[in-house]
Amino acid sequence: MNEQEKVDLLSRVNIFESLPKEEIRELLRDLLRQNAEINLGKGEVFYTPEQPDGKLFILIQGRVRIYKMEGSREFTLEVVGAGTIFGEVAFTSHRLRDAYAEAAEPSILLAVERADVERLIRQKPQVGIRMINLLSERLHYYETRIEDVTLKEVPARLASLILLLIESEGVRSRGEIRIPTSYTHQYLGTMIGANREAVTRAFGRLQDEGAVQIRRRIIHVNDVEALERAAGRPLDEEGENLP
Repeated sequence: MNEQEKVDLLSRVNIFESLPKEEIRELLRDLLRQNAEINLGKGEVFYTPEQPDGKLFILIQGRVRIYKMEGSREFTLEVVGAGTIFGEVAFTSHRLRDAYAEAAEPSILLAVERADVERLIRQKPQVGIRMINLLSERLHYYETRIEDVTLKEVPARLASLILLLIESEGVRSRGEIRIPTSYTHQYLGTMIGANREAVTRAFGRLQDEGAVQIRRRIIHVNDVEALERAAGRPLDEEGENLP
């Protein structure tokens, strides 16, 4: 990816949208002079809770998985794609600071030091306002993900996750919505706090209800309303679905 392509990508990152492209170009060049560009291999963990100062990351290419550890189990909070900014939670005292970040595939990102972020906010207050909005949205999203795992049974968690995947990467085609990324049941399990066998059973239930189909390891959504109903079922005190 050449400089102009990176500038074009950064101009679409929500906190930089209000900046002229020439200012974005200067920001990019400053970051590159500081060796802020990081190349990652698949599976490489590049952020952990042991890095207390925190950095703001801008994903230029690839995909990154953000996850927490619950005991010995991983819980995936989010999988982000190119053009996404993340790591802003590290600038707060929020409990979600203890997250990890791992390259889900070979990736390139820019790592912006805390001091540089603070200087940019002082110089460009509109960036700070957009970052506050982003932080609020991201915290709400993470809290919702955690509530899903705490309050819902596995089929409802899986249905909620598929709805999120529709928003982030769904492709409409011939009366259905396809999730183009091939996710293993084990990987999806880390995203909803369940083991592989429970995910397989949950898919069977969603397929029986006509909400989804799995063809060649790709999720096809046949009925979004059925998926929404499956995702929204509250539990009674015994953990059973309410009517």
